[in-house]
Amino acid sequence: MVFVLNQEGKPLMPTKRHRKVRLWLKNGQAKVVKRKPFTIQLLFKTEDYVQPISLGVDSGFYHIGISAVTEKEEVFSSEVSLLKGMVERNEERASYRRTRRARLRYRKPRFDNRKKDKGWLAPSIQHKLDSHLRYIEWVKSILPISNTIIEVANFDTQKILNPDIQGLEYQEGVQKEFYNLREYILHRDHHTCQNPNCKNKSKEKVLVLHHIIFRSNGGSDSPNNLITLCDKCHTPRNHKGFLRDWRPKVKRLRSATFMSMVRWKLVNALECNHTYGYLTKSKRIEFEIEKTHANDAFVIAGGTSKHVRAQVHQVEQVRRNNRSLDKFYDAKYIDARTGEKAAGQDLFNGRTKRNKNTNGENLRKYRQEKVSKGRRAIRTMRYPFQPRDLVRSEGYTAFVVGTQNKGAYVKLKDRKKVAKTATLTLIKSGKGFCFLD
Repeated sequence: MVFVLNQEGKPLMPTKRHRKVRLWLKNGQAKVVKRKPFTIQLLFKTEDYVQPISLGVDSGFYHIGISAVTEKEEVFSSEVSLLKGMVERNEERASYRRTRRARLRYRKPRFDNRKKDKGWLAPSIQHKLDSHLRYIEWVKSILPISNTIIEVANFDTQKILNPDIQGLEYQEGVQKEFYNLREYILHRDHHTCQNPNCKNKSKEKVLVLHHIIFRSNGGSDSPNNLITLCDKCHTPRNHKGFLRDWRPKVKRLRSATFMSMVRWKLVNALECNHTYGYLTKSKRIEFEIEKTHANDAFVIAGGTSKHVRAQVHQVEQVRRNNRSLDKFYDAKYIDARTGEKAAGQDLFNGRTKRNKNTNGENLRKYRQEKVSKGRRAIRTMRYPFQPRDLVRSEGYTAFVVGTQNKGAYVKLKDRKKVAKTATLTLIKSGKGFCFLD
């Protein structure tokens, strides 16, 4: 699939006419603007007729599923692995800032700077929201998206709290309502049997919902009266035994979780439609589609088993800049217990606090042969080429693996010899959203 932009840079419908694309490029009627996915821009005027395309977004904490679907086929599909460790990086940055400000002898008060605007989000949450928005806008830059649908939650809390709520989604049979309530209970109980004495050792346990107060005794179908059990614990024999008087404490209904907040911010920012996970799951089971982030997004966008699927692109989000100048590489030892390499910090003396006796086992006795020495490296400059950068040199293209001799030479992927930095030309930076295929 080749993605096409018009002369003004607006997206047109993608094409599979590869020969036509080659002729355009050969005759100078088009130019390449993106390598992955392959995108060209026309250098002549053309009609801007497009077909309606629905974009399905399966938003998540670590992954994003994206699928663009027309009436007949899927034209784009991808799974994005989001950046991790934002909280730790923010804490490290805050510690550096505190140290730097403590050096100021007469620092002016900054009490008025501590005000937070309405709708403020924590930096780590804001980063998740911004990453979703950036990638969705990038997809819209290569495809004429006419409708966007985002999955906001695994279940509908309004439906659970008010079963009489009206709406098209709630008038299509009992099966969908069953998936709604079931999905919430399984999500709340982390898809595990809640019996502390469960003896079921099977790898794939069959999970069912159990009424804490039996329905025959007036128990309701509310979430506070439902709990997750496996089929080995949920038996008629146990109903006459420990389940009769078992009154476990269940978690309360949390209407606003972390990702629910981000997802609703997404819907409000994009002013688009939304759906729920239990609807996605029921349709996916109906069409016999395997559960993945890309497949969930495909179903959210309105895809069915009759649609022609597209290749799923694997995308990874890479941090754009590492501001740490001082890096410490720990020494490596052979662990006597496993015979494998282990860091010195893993085989330490167990002492953690000086004023309290909370020390652990001294693991230094397991250190055998020292494989590599520890060292401290201080970066004196920012090198022109970073890992994952795509470069061209002497008629070939390759990805950068690392630098040597203070940036004078570059190690390239699948190349034995190193290349001089002066002979390389940057094609694409390896930061931000990077396609792995």
